[in-house]
Amino acid sequence: QVQLVESGGGLVQSGESLRLSCTASGLTLHYFAVGWFRQAPGKEREGVACLMSRDGQTYYGDSVRGRFTISRDLDRNTVYLQMNSLKPEDTAVYYCAAERLPLTAAQKLCEFYDDAWGQGIQVTVSS
Repeated sequence: QVQLVESGGGLVQSGESLRLSCTASGLTLHYFAVGWFRQAPGKEREGVACLMSRDGQTYYGDSVRGRFTISRDLDRNTVYLQMNSLKPEDTAVYYCAAERLPLTAAQKLCEFYDDAWGQGIQVTVSS
């Protein structure tokens, strides 16, 4: 059974940091791209950061580039999202998702990941 489990969310103040983890079971991340997505109330889901290839190619959304970093530990089958300099507008439910390689052109823009999704985790940034 394929499963992605997010952890590490919570409530922080503006300017602080959090690290989210996404641990996979039932699939080997070496063969998948993994992305972090978020959805705030009343807004569409957006791709935050994606790690798209075996050589570590990444994509970041404009709103988080320079503040967030996606990384992985293949031994732990886990992907991380380090979030620094958090802002209130980063408040959302964060999801990780996996897509088997190779990716389509759209998927290389951190869109349309379908193979597996986590349950989501809340990140709240207070001002």
